[in-house]
Amino acid sequence: MLIAEMPELGKMTSGEAAAMTGLAPVPYGSGTMRGKRMIAGGRRALRHVLYQAALAAAYHNLVLKSVAQRLKERGKPHKLVIVAVARRLVTIANAILKSGASWSQQSQT
Repeated sequence: MLIAEMPELGKMTSGEAAAMTGLAPVPYGSGTMRGKRMIAGGRRALRHVLYQAALAAAYHNLVLKSVAQRLKERGKPHKLVIVAVARRLVTIANAILKSGASWSQQSQT
């Protein structure tokens, strides 16, 4: 799904990949008023698939589970934690395709 929806993956920076999937927070503010950041834009179907994958990864993948736990300990809301894990999934996929290496949990810890 990732490569089919995003053939540019592996040829861009991690920030560009996150923005293209709509997982990069966009500040909402005007002048001195500052609002919360939200995720929007990007490729909607891909964002939904990554969100579902992040739900599973936050509980079952050792590397991403530790990321999720660290954010929860800091008091972050559940949806923010899952979006952060989804962004990490895109970053990992982009790095794997860019370098040609295979996934190894030992190299991530």
